[in-house]
Amino acid sequence: MNDILLEIKGLKAGIEGKEILRGVDLTIRKGEIHAIMGPNGAGKSTLSAVLAGKENFTVTGGSIKFLGQDLLEMSPEERSWAGIFLSFQYPVEIPGVSITNFMKTAVNSHRKAKGLEELKAGEFLKLMKEKMAFVQMKPEFSKREVNVGFSGGEKKRNEIFQMAMLDPVLSILDETDSGLDVDALRIVASGVNALHTPEKAAIVITHYQRLLDYIVPDVVHVLKDGQIVKTAGRELVAQIEDKGYDNI
Repeated sequence: MNDILLEIKGLKAGIEGKEILRGVDLTIRKGEIHAIMGPNGAGKSTLSAVLAGKENFTVTGGSIKFLGQDLLEMSPEERSWAGIFLSFQYPVEIPGVSITNFMKTAVNSHRKAKGLEELKAGEFLKLMKEKMAFVQMKPEFSKREVNVGFSGGEKKRNEIFQMAMLDPVLSILDETDSGLDVDALRIVASGVNALHTPEKAAIVITHYQRLLDYIVPDVVHVLKDGQIVKTAGRELVAQIEDKGYDNI
């Protein structure tokens, strides 16, 4: 049985004519948590943007297969429906749209794509209440506009709540730890850990070690100058902390 979820071969990509990724190879299997670390400007966020299908990035070479399908041929919506979730470094505010309405639209569009009926109002509210409790969000948050007036920690918690609602196969956490205090970090990490199963995988993109004290990776990659220059087990995190990226 094929347990490969994501297979990236020779990926080259950039923005506005500037090449950022210069031949990335990466294979992720079911049940694995991969950490991608590297200095600022290494291409970490470009990689997550390309996987999510952000249109301002151009792929100039290589291939990406997700569950055997050509990911590069899929729209951002199709990628989401197929089971990819991206947690942003800087979650956007959506004035005028409540979290309830936003999530109802998202959940039902996923269900429709899978040939399922939309959730009835009562079923949806029950699911939402359960998942909000799961990430320790207060019920009144459901009435608030998406990310409007939220603290950094609340925005990140809201993203993990969205992840819990959509139940993705592959979660990509792009610098989810930026701007979080230890308590918020712990809540976000415990949510990610609790959602992880042997059928799912996650990519944790981070600059610092501290998030990886809470979300323990199976595989650690160092991305430098647009290429993965080293891959090892979790012991690599301590080496980076000790020696820095220049000596890896």
